[in-house]
Amino acid sequence: MRFRQLERREFITLLGGAAAAWPLATRAQQPALPLVGFLSSGSPRAFAKFLSAFQQGLSEAGFIEGRNVSMIYRWAEGHFDELDSLAAQLVATPVELVAATGGLPSARAAKKATSTIPIVTVLGFDPVKVGLVESFNRPGGNLTGTSIIASELGPKRLSLLYDLDPGIQKVAIVVNPGSTSSDLEPENIVDAAKRAGRPFAVLKAGSEKELEAVFASAAQQGIHALLISADSLFMARRNTLVALADSNKLPVMYPFREFVDAGGLMSYGPSLVSAYRVAGGYAGRILKGTRPSELPIEAPTAFEFVINMKAARRFGFVIPPGLLAIVDETIE
Repeated sequence: MRFRQLERREFITLLGGAAAAWPLATRAQQPALPLVGFLSSGSPRAFAKFLSAFQQGLSEAGFIEGRNVSMIYRWAEGHFDELDSLAAQLVATPVELVAATGGLPSARAAKKATSTIPIVTVLGFDPVKVGLVESFNRPGGNLTGTSIIASELGPKRLSLLYDLDPGIQKVAIVVNPGSTSSDLEPENIVDAAKRAGRPFAVLKAGSEKELEAVFASAAQQGIHALLISADSLFMARRNTLVALADSNKLPVMYPFREFVDAGGLMSYGPSLVSAYRVAGGYAGRILKGTRPSELPIEAPTAFEFVINMKAARRFGFVIPPGLLAIVDETIE
C-alpha cells in the first residue's frame, strides 16, 4: 500500500510539472513580434504628439505596439552628434525597420548605419536634393517616407511677415549650426529678400544659451522680425522660443503650428501630425512585405497658415484684412 501511494504521488508530481511546462512550450513556439526601431533627434516629451501619430498610422495598417509589433526607442534630445551611434545600436539589435524621425540628421544617420534594413523617415527637406533618394516616385534603395518640404517654404513665410506690418523691413532667420542642413534653408530666403529690396541676416544658435544671446542681440542689429528654421532642436524648445520672443518684443514667424499653439505669433507650414501618421502607415506596409523602393516619397498637399490673435495683441499688431482673408485658423 505504501509503495502504491508513493507511485501515485510521483504520478501527480509528473503530471503537474508537465502541465506547467505546456504554456512555456507554447510561448516558445510563438514567433517573435516584429521589432521597429524609432530614432529621433528630439526628446520623448517634445515629440510625444508625433510619436502618437506614428503609432496611429501603424495601427491603421494593422499593427499595435505590444500586441503584434514591438518598438524600441532611441532619442538624441537635440544632440545630433549622437545620432550615428544611436542608429548603429538599433541596427545591431537588430530591428526589422528603422523609423528615422526629427529631420535630415536622423535620416542620414540611419542611412549610414544600414543599406539593407528598411528606413521610413519624416524629412523637412527635399530628399532628392540632399541625395537620400533617386526620385520622389521611385526612391530606390532602402529609404522612403514623407517629405514635408518645410525648408522650401521660407520665401512664403518671409512674404507673410512683410504683409503683417510695413514696419518690418530687416528680417533674420535663426538656424542651428550643428545641423547638416543649416546651410540649405537660408538660400532661397536670402534671394527672396533681395528681390524685395530688403536686408536679411542669418543668425546661428545651437543651444538654449545661444538662443538667448541671439534674441538679445537681434534688436542691436536692427532686426525687426525673425524666422525660425524647421529644425528639431527648435521644435524641442518651442516654449523657450516663444518666451524669448515675448521678452525681447520680437515678432517671429514659425515653421509649424505647434509653436503657435504654445503661444507664438504666426506659423506657415505642413501638418507634422499628418506626416508622422503617413510614416507610420508606410512602416506597417513594409512590415507586411512591401519594399521601401515601391513606396513613393509622400509630399504634403496642403499648408496651414495659423495666427495667434492673443500674441498679435501682445505685439501691438492689427492683422491686415488681406492676411485674415487667407489665414486657415486663428487662435484666441
